[in-house]
Amino acid sequence: MTDTQSKRPASAFVALFAIVFGLMTVLSGGIVLFGGSAAMEAAGNVVHFVLWFNFLAGFSYVVAGYGLLQRRRWAYWLSIAIFAGTAMVLTAFVAHVMLGGTYEFRTVVAMMFRTIVWAVIAKVASGIALRG
Repeated sequence: MTDTQSKRPASAFVALFAIVFGLMTVLSGGIVLFGGSAAMEAAGNVVHFVLWFNFLAGFSYVVAGYGLLQRRRWAYWLSIAIFAGTAMVLTAFVAHVMLGGTYEFRTVVAMMFRTIVWAVIAKVASGIALRG
């Protein structure tokens, strides 16, 4: 088994993870955004720019995952963009919190998790981009 072949299951796992993560993100964000006042109330102290970013980014997660499954170089650049955008929104969220804005602690955890996940996915995607 060549080195490239041994890495394919790992990159396929990461690609499928990105797709499932994206679908879950779109679903959960969509429920809060479009599920009416009861859904919004159940979500607690929503930070709207974070919610909208994550909802819209979820579609990009699915596209990036598909590109990774197909071993497309553009999926690397999309993964970098998702990571960078998520890191920027995390930074803006931290500023929101530091300025006394309301938030849910689970948003802190979720944004840190998303940033780390997309750093890892971008790293895996870099291997695909280098091998073609």
